[in-house]
Amino acid sequence: MFLEENFNNSNELIQQAIKELLYTKLIAQLLKDFSLANIPFDVPENVKSKELQKLLHEKLYVLIMEKFNDYLNLLYVVDVPEKVFKGIKVTDVVEVAEQVSFLILKREFLKVRLKAKYT
Repeated sequence: MFLEENFNNSNELIQQAIKELLYTKLIAQLLKDFSLANIPFDVPENVKSKELQKLLHEKLYVLIMEKFNDYLNLLYVVDVPEKVFKGIKVTDVVEVAEQVSFLILKREFLKVRLKAKYT
């Protein structure tokens, strides 16, 4: 079970998080998992959705290019399913970072949604 909805991109997912009033919790979960992976990730408190997507994409790009072990550790901490991760279309690093960004947001949204539902 990854997510029941079939979001086409990060923007759709974030818009759904905003609609469900889970956007701030999504950001908090992202920051928590980056912290658990010992990767600094600075996000302004009132970050807009497009800016969040951009920051996450840029951070993943840098991790892939310069700190690959940290990148792998982050994927482990976030708990992106290996099956889903293997489905990434390898083109160039920019597109891979964008696809991984989407997978991370999907996983984090699922965590936040489940916590909201069962707490």
